[in-house]
Amino acid sequence: MTHLSIEALLALREPGVEPGVAAAREHLNGCPDCQAELHRLDQRVARLKALPTLRPGRDRWPETRARFQAERGQRRNRRVGLAGLAIAASVALTVAIGDRSPQPEPGPSQIGQVMERSQALENALSDYNPEGRVLDGRTASIAQELEDRIARLDRQLEMTELVPEQTRDEELLRLWRERVGLLDALVDVHVTRASNAGL
Repeated sequence: MTHLSIEALLALREPGVEPGVAAAREHLNGCPDCQAELHRLDQRVARLKALPTLRPGRDRWPETRARFQAERGQRRNRRVGLAGLAIAASVALTVAIGDRSPQPEPGPSQIGQVMERSQALENALSDYNPEGRVLDGRTASIAQELEDRIARLDRQLEMTELVPEQTRDEELLRLWRERVGLLDALVDVHVTRASNAGL
């Protein structure tokens, strides 16, 4: 005797009359083996419905979100630090290499212009008030290095004032130009950090 398949038994559980279902119902009513199999299927369905709903032991979303935001903040700080370092390095390289084109003899007017530019940068820096702002470690390190170099240049400028006049103007102009480049880099480091951090 051919018994009903699992698919046919499942179809008998559904309401409605499909073609061929009447013959299957007739077979089911007369076959104890198919009735036992249908009863086992009903019990399995009932046990599956009785299983508890599985829920995670604890909600990990806040922890995952906090870790993601911290990593994103670290990446942003790293990019800002590298950008500041790149700006400072490019300015320092420009100052170190300098303009190789022939320069006219340095005179008091050229030195005065460079000194005025230096004073304007110092005023911009004091208006910006970098001491009153919070900096990350890398930006603070770059700013400190530039300030140290400016302090060393200031000492060299003081010493150059004591040199005989014929070689003094050329050296003064070179030192003042280097000081302007370093001040420009320092302003860029502070302004770049503030704009990237949203200050």
